[in-house]
Amino acid sequence: MVYLFLADGFEIIEALSPVDMLRRAKLDVKTVGVTGKTVCSSCGVEVTADITIDEFEYSNVDAIILPGGMPGTLNLENNETVQSAIDKSVVNNTLICAICAAPSILGHKGLLKGREATAFPGFENTLEGAVLSEEYVIKDGNYITARGAGVSVDFGLEIVKALTDKETAENIRKTIQCR
Repeated sequence: MVYLFLADGFEIIEALSPVDMLRRAKLDVKTVGVTGKTVCSSCGVEVTADITIDEFEYSNVDAIILPGGMPGTLNLENNETVQSAIDKSVVNNTLICAICAAPSILGHKGLLKGREATAFPGFENTLEGAVLSEEYVIKDGNYITARGAGVSVDFGLEIVKALTDKETAENIRKTIQCR
């Protein structure tokens, strides 16, 4: 199961594009409302999460996804359950994906030291110890980081590729007419 955490102030494209790509790949994905069942994006669009943070249990986790946006990233970082899910994912070598400002959460925890990573321009200094990549989406080990909303589909397809294979990701790319 893939879990994508939503907190008030999240960037809608960075959250829902990966969910769309994963569901096209027939992967099980649930959105987790960190700040309630209904979560308000940074642009004011309300999204109903599949489950609330109180219903989340760390079991059968194949990947976790942290969308960016402000103050969504701060709301994710300040949540104990999200922090615990990251810690358990590290211990279990589970895929951890973060886009835009959200890689800062991983950087603050020291998880990107010596790894290639990227984030929204201006957040590079929060990727403590990371080898900054010029790529828009980069996978290094069990970490996938991406720059921002404009590469949300690529971010989602990189997650699909990591959880399935390159062919599945490329077939989805073709069906949605993505470069």
